[in-house]
Amino acid sequence: MGPHDLTGTVTPMATLIDANWLDYLLVAIYFAFVLGIGVMARRSVSDSIDFFLSGRSLPAWVTGLAFISANLGAVEIMGMSANGAQLGLPTFHYFWVGAVPAMLFLGVVMMPFYYGSKVRSVPEFMYRRFGTGAHLVNAISFAVAQLLIAGVNLALLAGIVRALLGWPIWVSLIVAGAVVLSYITLGGLSAAIYNEVLQFFVIVASLLPLTLIGLNRVGGWDGLTDKINAASDDASSGSDAPSAEQQLNAWPGEALSGFDSPLLSVIGIVFGLGFVLSFGYWTTNFVEVQRAMASDSISAARKTPIIGAFPKMFVPFIVIVPGMISAVLVTEMIELKSGGSPEGGASGEGVAYNDALLLLMRDVLPNGLLGLAIAGLLAAFMAGMAANISAFNTVFSYDLWQRYIRKDHSDDYYLRIGRLATVGATVIAIFTAQIALGYDNVMNYLQTLFGFFNAPLFATFILGMFWKRMTPTAGWVGLVAGTLSAIAVDRAAAAGAFELSGQGVAFLAASVAFVVDIVLSVVVSLVTKPKPAAELRGLVYSETPREDRTDPHEAEMPWYRRTAPLAGIALAMVLVLNFAF
Repeated sequence: MGPHDLTGTVTPMATLIDANWLDYLLVAIYFAFVLGIGVMARRSVSDSIDFFLSGRSLPAWVTGLAFISANLGAVEIMGMSANGAQLGLPTFHYFWVGAVPAMLFLGVVMMPFYYGSKVRSVPEFMYRRFGTGAHLVNAISFAVAQLLIAGVNLALLAGIVRALLGWPIWVSLIVAGAVVLSYITLGGLSAAIYNEVLQFFVIVASLLPLTLIGLNRVGGWDGLTDKINAASDDASSGSDAPSAEQQLNAWPGEALSGFDSPLLSVIGIVFGLGFVLSFGYWTTNFVEVQRAMASDSISAARKTPIIGAFPKMFVPFIVIVPGMISAVLVTEMIELKSGGSPEGGASGEGVAYNDALLLLMRDVLPNGLLGLAIAGLLAAFMAGMAANISAFNTVFSYDLWQRYIRKDHSDDYYLRIGRLATVGATVIAIFTAQIALGYDNVMNYLQTLFGFFNAPLFATFILGMFWKRMTPTAGWVGLVAGTLSAIAVDRAAAAGAFELSGQGVAFLAASVAFVVDIVLSVVVSLVTKPKPAAELRGLVYSETPREDRTDPHEAEMPWYRRTAPLAGIALAMVLVLNFAF
């Protein structure tokens, strides 16, 4: 789908999914609920802290589920099922190596700083630690990244609307954007968070039956492995599908990392994905951190990502496994994987791996369950896009507008700017969605974006948090150099300077950005002047007294409600899962 497809007359086309009145009714009921929550949340929005941070009043289980749901957007569901269909079990690394360890680190180590320093956003933390330069660079790059990622969610959301109703993609884009816009503008972050909790249950209720019915159709897990083996034996020479052995074993994961050597592949996955990309995403991504900041105590804020880690471990079974089933059960996916190019698909430009989940729903779900599944997907895309846009409007209103353009205005004024920013962001997302539509697996595009924006930010952040000598100049120099080096690696690969399959280029770009940022920051810090130690309390680990970092009441709680034991159990479980598969 290229930019040229945006014009033309509205003509209904054959729909990809054959839904009946029952399915449409379920989708309509769901949307009525979502907008109702927006209206109810609106009554409790009295000032900007309410709109942007829910007045810091939510319990840990609500913020914990919202934490996972904000991440269980379109990208997660469609991108991971596309990866499952294309690569198989190595995709599990995105969860067990690329998410859970970083979430536990965020809860145990980083959250006390965020919550304790009472900042409203990650760029604001950068401002207090490094001053204007690093703050401005970070706020601008964050705002750009959110607009690009909101475009991905919107593109996939429009694909579903098109599959259901047969509308042209540009009509679908505008309609989808309008619905998301209405409920964020109504209620701010509380509306987004309560909706995310509802969405979490709807998503699980719709994807679990899909997985079970699909497994039943292929003859259980053994039947699935037999079919993958058979498909791999029959694949034509034109197929770029990995071998059955690579698809059915998570380690060493050559299909995912793009390296032929098992050792390099493990290093690439553990360092590139498990450390740089995943810690960069989970610990500095305001979309996620904002969920924990809305909780009612430092203890609840620390437990937010840890509570989220438990469901996160089991998400792959309902998003990746259906992708693997689709690749051996759905006629079009079998043809695509064996090197053919079947027609149709949600984009109308031919079937892509992104369609794996939709096509499986079409083939195995009865009406009624189909409606629930569609509501679940629409829910996920709206959650993802609303999360991006509510994070964008906070950073735009506070970090850019209030700090650099119009200082010292009334609270009402910034609330108005926040609502206007929401409208602007949605309109821009309709255009950035065009870029996302050019990729046949959205995960490749997303990992590339994370390498550009999150990897250098994480490097600056972690160094600044643990090394008090790091200077304000080093803060912004490292960020800019890191981002530019990641873009350089990506463009070099695009120009054909070297070749890596899978998501290898994104892992490499992120690793280069991280290393360049750390090295330059150290060099620049040694020749420039650091901030006085007195200004670093609450911002640097060694300068922050222990009582500032912990909740005095936590010691009185039973063990299963304390941060460290919960994190220990989660870590043990994820290690067991890694060895089992």
